Amino acid sequence: MSTATAKPNPETKREIGPLMFGRDIFVEALERAGVEVIFAYPGGASMELHQSLTKSKIRTILPRHEQGGSFAAEGYARATGKAGVCMATSGPGATNLVTAIADAFMDSTPLVAITGQVPQAMIGRGAFQETDMIGVTMPIVKHSYLITDINDIPRIVAEAFYIAESGRPGPVVLDFPKNVQQQKAQPIWPTREEIIAGLRGYKADIHAGDLELNEIIGLIEKSERPVLYVGGGIITGGASEELLKLAESCNIPVTTTLMGIGGFPEEHPLSLRWLGMHGAAFANWAVNGEYVQRKSPAEPLVKLKDGADLLIACGVRFDDRVTGAFSEFAKHATIVHIDLDKSEHNKNKRAHLAVHGDVKDAFRRINQLIERRGGIQKRFEPWHAQIAEWKAKAPFQYTSKSMIVDSDHIKPHAKDGEEFILPQMVIEELHKLTGGDAIITTGVGQHQMWAGQWYKYKNPRQFITSAGLGSMGYGFPAALGAKVARPDKQVIDIDGDGSFLMNIQELATAHVEKIAAKAIILNNQHLGMVVQWEDNFYGGNRGHTYLGNPDSRTSVYPDYVKVCNSFNVPCERVIYRKDLRAALERMLASETAYVLDVVTPYTEHVLPFIPAGRTVADMIWK
Repeated sequence: MSTATAKPNPETKREIGPLMFGRDIFVEALERAGVEVIFAYPGGASMELHQSLTKSKIRTILPRHEQGGSFAAEGYARATGKAGVCMATSGPGATNLVTAIADAFMDSTPLVAITGQVPQAMIGRGAFQETDMIGVTMPIVKHSYLITDINDIPRIVAEAFYIAESGRPGPVVLDFPKNVQQQKAQPIWPTREEIIAGLRGYKADIHAGDLELNEIIGLIEKSERPVLYVGGGIITGGASEELLKLAESCNIPVTTTLMGIGGFPEEHPLSLRWLGMHGAAFANWAVNGEYVQRKSPAEPLVKLKDGADLLIACGVRFDDRVTGAFSEFAKHATIVHIDLDKSEHNKNKRAHLAVHGDVKDAFRRINQLIERRGGIQKRFEPWHAQIAEWKAKAPFQYTSKSMIVDSDHIKPHAKDGEEFILPQMVIEELHKLTGGDAIITTGVGQHQMWAGQWYKYKNPRQFITSAGLGSMGYGFPAALGAKVARPDKQVIDIDGDGSFLMNIQELATAHVEKIAAKAIILNNQHLGMVVQWEDNFYGGNRGHTYLGNPDSRTSVYPDYVKVCNSFNVPCERVIYRKDLRAALERMLASETAYVLDVVTPYTEHVLPFIPAGRTVADMIWK
């Protein structure tokens, strides 16, 4: 590593370093970029970098699978807003990062993925463990680099972090041939100003025009039923406080996407929680209007009550899981779309006013303009009365009849007077015990939706989930990364038995690295969300969605207590409702990683439910 004892301020002064190996220049570049932790699995093409990391102040965490490490890096990024960093060797190690790279691209997560590469002389020759990572990841990155000149390392690494974290965040791939790692040179460390100036054609600092912002205020004043519809851009843009101020000053209700959960406090009177396929019925009605429920798509749409006449969409993609049928979403509303990424405008849903700019800046300036005008006089009382009626009609709810014994793995435990556990109960109780202050990560499936419904989030970066790509196996590794980033917080992965099993090897990482992330497995022995679709659309015919042991369907398989204990991670199984609270308390009190295996029926469905591509008139909500 460099023998230099003092680092100049990268904002103001260029520096020429001593003669160094490429690997050491790269690791020092990571240090200068502010990297505190890297999730890295070594191999032949990256071991040079690991040698340098052994001498670095950067904490290197060894995952037990490259995908686990890259999901952990995402969890770190989502909990902090800083770029998460993961690294793997060439070939299969590198390709094991691809799912996380795609996930980060879909969810606008800042991620720097470093891959070792075969020596330059072997590239294109089908060398051992060679894969064209630039080509493989081209459609799913914000930018990528193949490092071919040792002298470019300081610039490339600095650019990578600036690109990953600025503007609309996203993943950047650094592919690093082994021979360049082994070369020597004197690094020249550019200033931040030089880095930004060198990125021709890339502009991260974009501001909306005053005319557009004044037009938004005019639309608010003319509207009768406004709704703020906000997504992950509110969180990545750090605009939550400005959003809260705008909503309160104008008395406008707020609904979020799944990615936007936590961007607006969910127990606030103006909160509509989140909308979409499994979002709140009252949020879907507020945006789209209430309709007579159809039994088939062939039936005509019959409206009962009007929805929003003004939809102010901010930092959202108009994702299909939110909109359902694009043509029917917010059909009768004037749509304003504020977004930093101009390519999102009119991509899925045409906006009447498309505003290109940073949402935090836009909200801040709108708030200032409203203050100068003496506020918004209209308070929308009839609109709020209608929303209150919808909230009372269709809150998130589940049956209290928990004596369900029609799941084979539950039947053997049936005892008179003993109530079994519904999955929603677990999350509801967890919310009470943590006061709503924990960071929650999830896998993908029914448990993910219930985690969004039954835990009420207060703050940004509190709900960490794979939303756009829907990557099973995400939850526990992401919890590890989030816990590394926020050791002061309870971090709990709410997972399904299918998702948890996909990266179960990261229990070893949790134990060895002493990362006290917790996991709750809602164990129904099935791929629950696929089962729900089978029940709704395939007459309940099971297409390979049973995850238990077919030779012993009355037992819970695998035995997570034994598996977790073999990793030296404490685990207990809970079957009866009377034992749930105490088990959760033991989990929360643990100073180490802890797994709670909660046996639940597979017959429970997530409601509300709008079938894919359908409308709010097709919503099943009770």
